[in-house]
Amino acid sequence: MDVAIIGSGNVATVLGKLIAKEHNVVHVCSRNPEHAAILARELNCNHSDLEFVNQINADLFLISVSDAAIENIAGFHVNDKLVVHTAGSVFIDVLKNVSHHYGIIYPLQSLRKEMEIVPHIPLLVDGNTSESFYRIEAFAKTISPDVKRADDDQRLKLHTAAVIVSNFTNHLYSMAEEFCEKEEVDFNSLKPLIMETAMRIQNQSPSVLQTGPAARRDIQTLDKHLRLLSNHPKLRTTYLRLTDSIMNG
Repeated sequence: MDVAIIGSGNVATVLGKLIAKEHNVVHVCSRNPEHAAILARELNCNHSDLEFVNQINADLFLISVSDAAIENIAGFHVNDKLVVHTAGSVFIDVLKNVSHHYGIIYPLQSLRKEMEIVPHIPLLVDGNTSESFYRIEAFAKTISPDVKRADDDQRLKLHTAAVIVSNFTNHLYSMAEEFCEKEEVDFNSLKPLIMETAMRIQNQSPSVLQTGPAARRDIQTLDKHLRLLSNHPKLRTTYLRLTDSIMNG
């Protein structure tokens, strides 16, 4: 297929490279001309800013911009061409005035344009009609072996859960790193533990694997930790809330 990519950020870049292996990326369109030019050079195609999007000739238009920007971006019209966006929390009907055939290809993965090795990327797809869905599904299967159908409600729920397991977890890593720096201990010593904890849930439920002083109701150890955290009020509050959630969950 001839594919036009609208956007030039992390998701647009990673998906664009995958798409280019199986299809013809003919154009990159972005609000940032410099970023559009960089991605277009990587994909060996033309580029422009958004005002020229109606002049692009492509079979599929992939809108890969921030969730908040999709509604503003989706003001063009391409009649019978296939148009999809890549957001988890934006409903499908945001594209209803763009084309008669539209849908979603949502990558349920944390993607960064500088990554050298592309991780496994589950794609959640949907279409406004059966025809649109099957065309989108077939296209998605050319760039990922893991393609599942998910409607607006299912995608929003999984997007919410994704924020918890990825963004919230990473924030806890950041807080722990700051704590280690201030207390003059090596955060790198925790990385094997981080990897082991992530690997365990491949085969068992996280609820079964929960360990630690809160799970054991080890009040003596909890008290020691809380006294140590008295000089770290933000982290102490987080520790208390999570401890309460574990103990009363």
